Amino acid sequence: MQNIPTMNPLDQYTSQYRDGAVTGIENELILNWYPNRILKRLQNSANASLLELGLGHGFSTLQFNPHFNQHMVIDGSPEVISLFNAKHCLDSLEIVESYFENFQTERRFDVIVMGFILEHVDDPGLIVRKYRDFLNPGGRMFIAVPNAKSLNRRLGVALGKIDNIYDLNANDLLLGHKRQFCADTLKKLMLDNGYEVPWTEGIYLKPLPLHVLQTMPDFKENLQAMCEVGVDFPELCVGLLLEATCP
Repeated sequence: MQNIPTMNPLDQYTSQYRDGAVTGIENELILNWYPNRILKRLQNSANASLLELGLGHGFSTLQFNPHFNQHMVIDGSPEVISLFNAKHCLDSLEIVESYFENFQTERRFDVIVMGFILEHVDDPGLIVRKYRDFLNPGGRMFIAVPNAKSLNRRLGVALGKIDNIYDLNANDLLLGHKRQFCADTLKKLMLDNGYEVPWTEGIYLKPLPLHVLQTMPDFKENLQAMCEVGVDFPELCVGLLLEATCP
């Protein structure tokens, strides 16, 4: 186990990983949606190894685990790990308590997933460079991040609720976000750090605030439809999903 400070600053954000969190409805939607999009992209991962950065709510970990021969998750918050372990026991899952910046291993992985991670870290470039070395030859990295230029944020700017499209809002601060990406800045980050980017798609095309969407008939069905439609419109979606490979 890597050394973690006794008073872990990451634990201050764990309220958003508990049942009933204000961000819960959309988090559950998105975090259950994008792993299946990755699995569809991979088609067959039964003999593959997966390194996943961030345990978070555990949704993606539970989705991925049955589909990989080896599955390791890194998380820097002991409280988040405890919350997950209190609910789940997966014999085939290895959880490593470590900051992403400090993690070291001799192992190499076929797939690395950074699901809604890079908006939290101090230096995204350092992370994507470091983890390139943990990919097997021909390996694939998948990255999901919030999208600064989503339709709902563009509307927020037009309405004067956000001064700058890249500003952090109250929800971002609750979740410990340090920055906003858009499709251009995320792709540039990967290209500048030695990757190729063969594929990008959108996650959840949200036309209206959640409290308005909740008044619509067939609320849950509409949310799923917004995810399906959003695949082809990444520049307008709440989230971005990108595949990166090493040339």
